[in-house]
Amino acid sequence: MQPVLRKLAKPTQCSIFVLMQQYTSTSPYNHNHAHWPRPPSAIVATELHAPPNGARITVAGLVILRQRPGTAKGVIFITLEDETGTVNVIVWRKLFEHSRRAVTSARLLRVTGTLQRAEGVTHVIAQNIEDISPMLDHLLTPVLPLSTDDKTRYG
Repeated sequence: MQPVLRKLAKPTQCSIFVLMQQYTSTSPYNHNHAHWPRPPSAIVATELHAPPNGARITVAGLVILRQRPGTAKGVIFITLEDETGTVNVIVWRKLFEHSRRAVTSARLLRVTGTLQRAEGVTHVIAQNIEDISPMLDHLLTPVLPLSTDDKTRYG
Protein backbone atom coordinates (compact mmCIF):
# COMPACT_ATOMS: atom_id res chain seq x y z
CA MET A 1 0.00 0.00 0.00
CA GLN A 2 1.38 3.39 -1.05
CA PRO A 3 1.41 6.20 1.52
CA VAL A 4 -0.94 9.05 0.73
CA LEU A 5 1.02 12.21 0.04
CA ARG A 6 -0.73 15.51 0.48
CA LYS A 7 0.51 18.79 -0.79
CA LEU A 8 0.86 21.26 2.04
CA ALA A 9 -0.38 24.79 1.62
CA LYS A 10 2.33 27.38 1.07
CA PRO A 11 2.95 29.22 4.37
CA THR A 12 1.96 32.87 4.44
CA GLN A 13 4.57 35.52 5.03
CA CYS A 14 2.91 36.31 8.35
CA SER A 15 3.19 32.72 9.53
CA ILE A 16 6.87 32.66 8.52
CA PHE A 17 7.47 35.88 10.45
CA VAL A 18 5.65 34.68 13.56
CA LEU A 19 7.52 31.36 13.58
CA MET A 20 10.91 33.03 13.08
CA GLN A 21 10.18 35.58 15.79
CA GLN A 22 8.89 32.92 18.16
CA TYR A 23 11.67 30.39 17.71
CA THR A 24 14.71 32.47 16.79
CA SER A 25 13.86 35.97 18.06
CA THR A 26 14.75 37.33 14.63
CA SER A 27 12.79 38.76 11.76
CA PRO A 28 13.50 37.91 8.14
CA TYR A 29 12.62 41.47 7.15
CA ASN A 30 13.40 44.18 9.67
CA HIS A 31 16.21 43.85 12.13
CA ASN A 32 15.78 47.41 13.34
CA HIS A 33 12.94 47.22 15.87
CA ALA A 34 12.52 51.01 15.78
CA HIS A 35 10.61 50.56 12.52
CA TRP A 36 8.15 48.01 13.89
CA PRO A 37 4.60 49.33 13.98
CA ARG A 38 3.84 50.18 17.60
CA PRO A 39 0.24 49.63 18.64
CA PRO A 40 -1.15 52.98 19.79
CA SER A 41 -0.60 53.76 23.46
CA ALA A 42 1.19 50.47 24.18
CA ILE A 43 4.06 50.45 26.65
CA VAL A 44 6.97 48.09 25.94
CA ALA A 45 7.88 45.31 28.37
CA THR A 46 11.12 46.89 29.55
CA GLU A 47 9.25 50.04 30.64
CA LEU A 48 6.78 48.26 32.94
CA HIS A 49 8.83 49.41 35.93
CA ALA A 50 7.92 53.06 35.25
CA PRO A 51 4.15 53.24 35.93
CA PRO A 52 3.08 52.98 39.56
CA ASN A 53 1.48 49.81 40.90
CA GLY A 54 -2.23 49.90 40.09
CA ALA A 55 -1.83 52.14 37.03
CA ARG A 56 -4.02 51.53 34.00
CA ILE A 57 -1.72 50.61 31.10
CA THR A 58 -1.82 49.07 27.64
CA VAL A 59 0.63 46.44 26.43
CA ALA A 60 0.85 44.57 23.14
CA GLY A 61 2.80 41.63 21.81
CA LEU A 62 2.92 38.24 20.17
CA VAL A 63 1.10 35.57 22.15
CA ILE A 64 3.77 33.05 23.12
CA LEU A 65 1.92 31.19 25.87
CA ARG A 66 -1.66 30.57 27.01
CA GLN A 67 -2.32 28.60 30.19
CA ARG A 68 -5.58 27.61 31.80
CA PRO A 69 -4.68 25.46 34.79
CA GLY A 70 -7.48 23.32 36.18
CA THR A 71 -6.75 24.64 39.65
CA ALA A 72 -7.02 28.32 38.60
CA LYS A 73 -10.85 28.45 38.69
CA GLY A 74 -11.21 29.68 35.10
CA VAL A 75 -8.33 32.16 35.16
CA ILE A 76 -6.24 32.33 31.98
CA PHE A 77 -2.56 33.25 32.02
CA ILE A 78 -1.14 34.74 28.81
CA THR A 79 2.45 35.67 28.07
CA LEU A 80 3.00 38.33 25.43
CA GLU A 81 6.33 39.12 23.83
CA ASP A 82 7.26 42.43 22.27
CA GLU A 83 10.59 43.58 20.86
CA THR A 84 11.97 44.23 24.36
CA GLY A 85 10.77 41.31 26.47
CA THR A 86 7.75 39.50 27.88
CA VAL A 87 4.62 40.60 29.72
CA ASN A 88 2.48 38.39 31.97
CA VAL A 89 -1.27 38.91 31.59
CA ILE A 90 -4.02 37.58 33.86
CA VAL A 91 -7.48 37.18 32.33
CA TRP A 92 -10.38 36.60 34.72
CA ARG A 93 -13.18 34.23 33.70
CA LYS A 94 -15.76 36.94 33.00
CA LEU A 95 -13.45 38.76 30.56
CA PHE A 96 -12.47 35.44 28.98
CA GLU A 97 -16.13 34.68 28.28
CA HIS A 98 -16.50 38.12 26.68
CA SER A 99 -13.23 37.96 24.67
CA ARG A 100 -12.99 34.21 24.10
CA ARG A 101 -12.08 34.40 20.40
CA ALA A 102 -9.24 36.89 20.91
CA VAL A 103 -7.88 35.03 23.95
CA THR A 104 -7.91 31.61 22.28
CA SER A 105 -6.89 32.39 18.71
CA ALA A 106 -5.11 35.76 18.36
CA ARG A 107 -1.45 35.80 17.43
CA LEU A 108 -0.97 39.45 18.40
CA LEU A 109 -2.89 41.05 21.30
CA ARG A 110 -3.30 44.51 22.75
CA VAL A 111 -4.30 44.31 26.41
CA THR A 112 -5.43 47.20 28.58
CA GLY A 113 -5.56 46.62 32.30
CA THR A 114 -4.20 47.29 35.74
CA LEU A 115 -0.50 46.92 36.47
CA GLN A 116 0.11 44.69 39.49
CA ARG A 117 3.42 44.10 41.22
CA ALA A 118 3.72 41.52 43.98
CA GLU A 119 6.74 39.68 45.34
CA GLY A 120 8.97 40.79 42.47
CA VAL A 121 6.54 39.69 39.74
CA THR A 122 4.77 42.12 37.42
CA HIS A 123 1.42 41.28 35.83
CA VAL A 124 -1.24 43.10 33.88
CA ILE A 125 -4.74 42.29 35.09
CA ALA A 126 -6.66 42.46 31.81
CA GLN A 127 -9.73 44.67 31.52
CA ASN A 128 -9.89 44.83 27.71
CA ILE A 129 -8.40 42.46 25.13
CA GLU A 130 -8.13 43.25 21.45
CA ASP A 131 -6.97 40.97 18.63
CA ILE A 132 -4.58 43.06 16.55
CA SER A 133 -3.17 40.16 14.54
CA PRO A 134 -3.76 42.02 11.25
CA MET A 135 -0.92 44.37 12.27
CA LEU A 136 1.46 41.48 11.59
CA ASP A 137 0.94 42.14 7.90
CA HIS A 138 2.65 45.52 8.32
CA LEU A 139 5.77 43.89 9.72
CA LEU A 140 6.40 42.38 6.31
CA THR A 141 6.33 45.70 4.51
CA PRO A 142 9.92 46.70 3.75
CA VAL A 143 10.93 49.93 5.42
CA LEU A 144 11.94 52.39 2.74
CA PRO A 145 14.57 55.02 3.53
CA LEU A 146 13.22 58.54 3.89
CA SER A 147 13.72 60.85 0.95
CA THR A 148 15.52 64.15 1.49
CA ASP A 149 12.15 65.96 1.47
CA ASP A 150 10.74 63.55 4.07
CA LYS A 151 13.83 63.92 6.28
CA THR A 152 13.36 67.69 6.20
CA ARG A 153 9.63 67.43 6.87
CA TYR A 154 9.69 64.72 9.57
CA GLY A 155 13.15 65.17 11.04
